[in-house]
Amino acid sequence: MKTYLDTLGPGDRELSQEDLALAHALQINGRASFREIADALGVSDQTAARRWSRLRTSGRLRVLGLTDPQRVGDAPWVVRVRCTPDAAASIGEAMARRTDTSWVNLSSGGTEISCSVRTRGAGGEESLLLRKLPRTPQVVDVSAHCLLHIFFGQDLSTINKSGPLTPEQVERLTPAITPDPVTADTPPVALDDGDRALLDLLARDGRAAPGELAAATGLSPSTVRRRITELRAAGVLYFDVEYHPGVLHQNFRAALWLEIDPSRLAEAGAAIATHREVSFAAAVTGTANLYASIDVTSAQLFYRYLTESVARLPGVRHTATVPIHRTLKGPGPYLPVRA
Repeated sequence: MKTYLDTLGPGDRELSQEDLALAHALQINGRASFREIADALGVSDQTAARRWSRLRTSGRLRVLGLTDPQRVGDAPWVVRVRCTPDAAASIGEAMARRTDTSWVNLSSGGTEISCSVRTRGAGGEESLLLRKLPRTPQVVDVSAHCLLHIFFGQDLSTINKSGPLTPEQVERLTPAITPDPVTADTPPVALDDGDRALLDLLARDGRAAPGELAAATGLSPSTVRRRITELRAAGVLYFDVEYHPGVLHQNFRAALWLEIDPSRLAEAGAAIATHREVSFAAAVTGTANLYASIDVTSAQLFYRYLTESVARLPGVRHTATVPIHRTLKGPGPYLPVRA
């Protein structure tokens, strides 16, 4: 089904500098009030609210309240599915309809599907999708890679690297809430039914008003405010801006799979996270232990990125690139927590 934005030409989809400033502000703090945003941007709160309403209703962007799966004991996976060319689109569309996938891409000229799957607990065997895929006749091969550590892209986007706001504006908008430090021994956060209902609503609209959330969950507005603050402080909840693919206007996207010397993996991951072309980067299981999503404007720039930036990464043993043909679902990497 086409949206209003799909009917616009590329020039009409692009964000103005004022819109980019608002998007940058929301990426820093998705729950910031219009007054806080207006004060940082030097506009009136009515102007900030009007711009947000226009961008949201036209489908250009929206704010989502997402959860860190590892903080609630879940496991995120990147799954690669090779299948026969005649079946890739139909299998990909079926995967996109599932509630345990958060993004689905057609890659390699339509012969590979890549997707993000979230499983309860650390075992991928708990995913019905991962059990069913190998038995699908048109599927040639399936590989699943558990996300071990995210270097960039969980609560940050490329606009944090290249956005128009000054350091002073960024500081004014940065939330006072700092997530608690998490170590390998930190236990998962226990969620009750009220938390799950609240998180499910925020996953649909991260800027929903406390009164609206209270009415939908049966909690009081004060409890809603308190739980949002507590869940953010615990590192469970964060806010992200989701852009319509046409808004970003990047003509070439690819997945990058790197085999890195394990002794250099942390160093390589930290380095690739700083690259302007990288929208997501994580350490994963498998021979290729560093995964990154790349967004550039042309194949020529992707070649330059490979031969210059990627070539300088420490400890690279092997590089594989997978061009993304079409996005069927996404682009966010995580699912909301559901009851």
